[in-house]
Amino acid sequence: MMSALAFLFLGVYTLSLTYVTFYCLSQFNLLFYYKRFDWRRKKEEFQAKFAAQAQAQMVGVAAAQVGGKTLSTNAPIIAADGSLNLMSQEEYEKAFPFVTIQLPLYNEKYVVERLIDNMVLMDYPHDRFEIHVLDDSTDETQDLVRAKVAYHQAQGVNIEQIRRKERKGYKAGALKDGTEFAKGEFLAIFDADFLPRPDFLKKTIPHFEDPSVGVVQTRWEHINEDYSLITRLQALQLNVHFTVEQVGRMEGKHFLQFNGTAGVWRRKTIEDAGGWEADTLTEDLDLSIRSQLKGYRIKFLEDISVPAELPADMNALKAQQFRWMKGGAETARKMLPIVWNSNMNLMQKLNSTLHLLASTVFMFVFVMAASSIPLLYLVNVLSVRHGFDKDFFTWYLLGMLSITLMYYVANVQSKARRSTTFKSVIRFITHFPLFLAMSMGLSLHNTIAVIEGWRGKKSPFVRTPKFNIKDGKDQFSNNKYLKKSLSWGTYLEGFMALMFLVAVVWSAYWGETIFIVYHVMMTIGFSSIFLLSWKHARA
Repeated sequence: MMSALAFLFLGVYTLSLTYVTFYCLSQFNLLFYYKRFDWRRKKEEFQAKFAAQAQAQMVGVAAAQVGGKTLSTNAPIIAADGSLNLMSQEEYEKAFPFVTIQLPLYNEKYVVERLIDNMVLMDYPHDRFEIHVLDDSTDETQDLVRAKVAYHQAQGVNIEQIRRKERKGYKAGALKDGTEFAKGEFLAIFDADFLPRPDFLKKTIPHFEDPSVGVVQTRWEHINEDYSLITRLQALQLNVHFTVEQVGRMEGKHFLQFNGTAGVWRRKTIEDAGGWEADTLTEDLDLSIRSQLKGYRIKFLEDISVPAELPADMNALKAQQFRWMKGGAETARKMLPIVWNSNMNLMQKLNSTLHLLASTVFMFVFVMAASSIPLLYLVNVLSVRHGFDKDFFTWYLLGMLSITLMYYVANVQSKARRSTTFKSVIRFITHFPLFLAMSMGLSLHNTIAVIEGWRGKKSPFVRTPKFNIKDGKDQFSNNKYLKKSLSWGTYLEGFMALMFLVAVVWSAYWGETIFIVYHVMMTIGFSSIFLLSWKHARA
């Protein structure tokens, strides 16, 4: 009987470990494409620099021949009759197509004024864009928006507050309803905590000259990355998505993802794909897949970044994770049959499947963790060692090596990182193990979300509260949007922390080295998630 149980838990553990390892190894495909893109980019930059130097030398020679004077490249074009050759209205509108900036928000009193003040600074012809604040707020945020909008309207800014009677469909519903009021050929979307630089539209809109481009997505930058360990670990993961993953998928001609904010849509693309739908919590991923199935491309611009705020509160982070994981499972449930019935090639279907199943990895991480404790007991206390070969499990380190390389490239070698290489390497060495521990600690929370998504259980769109946190001087205690109560899942996380602590003691007592490091990381992960959830709920 005990031998049968040992084989059962060994089978469950091995199956989960195999799935996680396979997923990690599949990411090496994206790393390969990212490096290929990076090598080509460096080659093109070198050639452009060489060509610019050669041109500068030629200009210098020409200037010497005319007495050392050169013409300014910004000089107006003079027609033969001496008049200015000005741009026609048609040429002007083609050069600066009309853009609607959409700002969907709900109860964001701490950041909404900063958001609006930032948007009006957009360096784009003021008669060629409008700002729509899609305000579903039910608290004092709506009054702050109304006052800010009135102020900027008086300054001549084309800005409007748009309110709905009912918050139906949450963010997807706001975008869908807001599009009816939009005059823009292109729709730029920003969440409440995003602060694009003034040249954002000038740098993104020209990419739509290619008619196949339906979406332009830019990289997220982190205002408060160094605020705390929580924000630094989040940045570690997001940097991977906004470098290796997005660029790798684009270079490999796989489907990409619009990330819900800091991007621009061609309005026709949204219409052709069927519009915003609110049947999943990740309406951005859903519409991304549908638009690419219609033949449009998503262009990712790693060189253009938009600063935004990372959640500094553990419960806010968990709410965000829950929405992303559950929404990912809902979208997979909805779109996988459509993907496999499409005319995509096999590799695109496989990569899209792995993309859509990304959230499911957490479920296997948790199952692997939970099954390791009884397996440890059966193997050591009852001496049931049939089929338990420690050397066999060393092969699974390949998956860990693959994911480590991916995170190293994104956080140390990528063009997006601005810190010195030495500083980046030290930070990576010290933070990556902690990131793995935190991810393991979130596995129970995210597993619940994934199961609910696959079951089709509906839940409201819980937005991630923003606190206007930038550096260590800023505090979020007594913030009205803080979650004050703890869910049953949080207490279960505390119980799991105690279980893994017992497993660590067992492993040390029995000298079982195969599990001890793993269980130490699980103990750190679950205990930190539980303690920070408890602490921040009482901030």
